Amino acid sequence: MNLWFRLLRLRLTMKRRSRLTAFDVGRIRMRVWPRDLDQLGHMNNGVYLTIMDLGRYDLNLRSGLWPALMKAGIYPVVGAQTITYRRSLKPWQLFDLETRLIGFDDRSVYCEQRFVVDGEICAQAVVRARFLQRTGGTVSMDELGAALGEDVHSLPAPEWAIRWAADTALPSNRRPAPSVWA
Repeated sequence: MNLWFRLLRLRLTMKRRSRLTAFDVGRIRMRVWPRDLDQLGHMNNGVYLTIMDLGRYDLNLRSGLWPALMKAGIYPVVGAQTITYRRSLKPWQLFDLETRLIGFDDRSVYCEQRFVVDGEICAQAVVRARFLQRTGGTVSMDELGAALGEDVHSLPAPEWAIRWAADTALPSNRRPAPSVWA
């Protein structure tokens, strides 16, 4: 439920916030609410991932990419993500969620997101996303670029991000992935 209130606020304030390009840094000011807390009194690690959805949605909306995706029948899905925590976010604390695209490879889009307080990074995440067709199947980067009117080849993903994606990849859902502990 917490995400729905934040999503509604995001939509209601959209017109007052500046327009962005797909390659700008999107920033949203938020507050840590009591329902975000874990039993230790700081923002729960899972809440960070939920809030990151809002940052990516905000960047897509403010850059005009979201309507283009919807018109093309394309939607994004997270394929992998990793987050590093540096400093806890406390109850009622204001923070900025910063979101930017860091590059593309032949199959995915890479995004970096940061939780920032007073200019200091409290947590940082990297997300790899794929795009799917509502009618079924994946979307190639060339198809994505055509739908968005953006040159996705102009921003290659950093080598470290490609290595991370390869090192953490699971087999395709068409191949077995048995849960066997070594």
